[in-house]
Amino acid sequence: MKTSIVFLLCISVFPGFSQGRVVGDDETGFAECNMFFPGQVPPEGFTEPFHVKICQQYNKEPRFATLYSTKDKIPLYSAFKYTKAAQNEEENWLVEPQIDDPENDLHEMVHEANIVGTVANLGANQALTSDYVGSGYERGLLNPSLLNEDDFQMATYTLTNAVPLSPSLSKSWHRDIGRVVEQALVPHCSKKDHLYLLAGAIPSSVQVKGKVSVPETLWLAACCDAPEGWSLGLVKKMNDENSLVDLAVGELEKQLLAGVHLFKGNCGEDNQSQGKTEAILQAVSQIRSGEQVGISDNQEAKDSGFVRKVAGIIATPFIKILELLIYVFVELVKFVFYFLWLVIKRVGGTVLDGVYSLWNGVVSYLKAISMVLISIPYDVGRVIVNIFLGFLQIVQDVASLTYSILRIPVGFVLHLAAFPYHSICAIPSVLRDLATGIGGTFSLVIDATAALLHGFYYLAGHIVKRFVPKGSSDD
Repeated sequence: MKTSIVFLLCISVFPGFSQGRVVGDDETGFAECNMFFPGQVPPEGFTEPFHVKICQQYNKEPRFATLYSTKDKIPLYSAFKYTKAAQNEEENWLVEPQIDDPENDLHEMVHEANIVGTVANLGANQALTSDYVGSGYERGLLNPSLLNEDDFQMATYTLTNAVPLSPSLSKSWHRDIGRVVEQALVPHCSKKDHLYLLAGAIPSSVQVKGKVSVPETLWLAACCDAPEGWSLGLVKKMNDENSLVDLAVGELEKQLLAGVHLFKGNCGEDNQSQGKTEAILQAVSQIRSGEQVGISDNQEAKDSGFVRKVAGIIATPFIKILELLIYVFVELVKFVFYFLWLVIKRVGGTVLDGVYSLWNGVVSYLKAISMVLISIPYDVGRVIVNIFLGFLQIVQDVASLTYSILRIPVGFVLHLAAFPYHSICAIPSVLRDLATGIGGTFSLVIDATAALLHGFYYLAGHIVKRFVPKGSSDD
């Protein structure tokens, strides 16, 4: 696939960044990092759900802004401002935890090794160092470290600011950006802090290890938002690393996604200073011419070094043999260390198993003794409780017996005890009553006999009176 690198230059006013903070949907633009865009208005037209806005922070200060594609695992653009050319470069690569784990409490970019195992799904939405190892590609910075210093430079070494580039293309990309910015753009912007830069990439279908997309196009946009403003785009074709093609910002926008608008108000493109534009293009032309001269010089050097190349070809087999010997030696050393590691691991494992078994035995012994010691007062208490319960049972039985005895009627007992007394005391009364009864009986018999005789007498007198003559009675 034919690919190209495009440099589009446009100026925007925004101060620094802090170590990578993912900007939420409820925040406007890039939050604190809106300062890196002209009028604090980010580019328009990047609306896919896998586009993530990152305010790149370092030491709690904004350094630059990045729009990152979690689908392609590369940045689509980084917005920054020229600070100062770096004197020294020290690579110290960082990752953005919140891209993979939005719920974690890490709000700045951190070293990848420091968060392995602590950030959920690390590498699911962003590229990692392991994706570049052995791939033949380098981590090419969209916002080059050489245009930054101090903390701004440190912040550029994040994988959310890197795209896969071949070593030669990565070198050419950083070289050309450095020359264009320092020699053509900065000198022609009256206010350096009003020079806004956008460096971006257009993903291709080629992927590194089936994960990270290789750019089809790289672009740089510059805008000088000053009284005599201007904007400019530069294109660097992938099949010709030493070429530079300038174009208008509007032309560059047509090569990006549909509806993309990079700068607010075209950054003075309609009313830009013609003199400034011609001066910038002339400077770019001089840079381009200087590169071509450099190429000719290199070619002459190559021709003059033909003999050395032949000698190198002859020496190549010996070099390969030396490399093979070194490889064998390294592998042998690795095998020895691996063998020692296995021995140490096996011996250490045996020792640890023994210590673990001994520890388990001691713990079991102490546990058994503890249970016995704990059970002694428990058993004593249980015996005391049983004795007390037995005593209570005896008391209960005695009380029950007493109660049963007391349940016999008291009157019955008293009557039974008084029976002899009442019996003896009742004899005179009984005899008296008996005598009275016998006397009454005789009296009754006498009275009955007297009454009977009186009756017979009365009857006899009545009969006599009835049947005996009265005269005789007068005589």
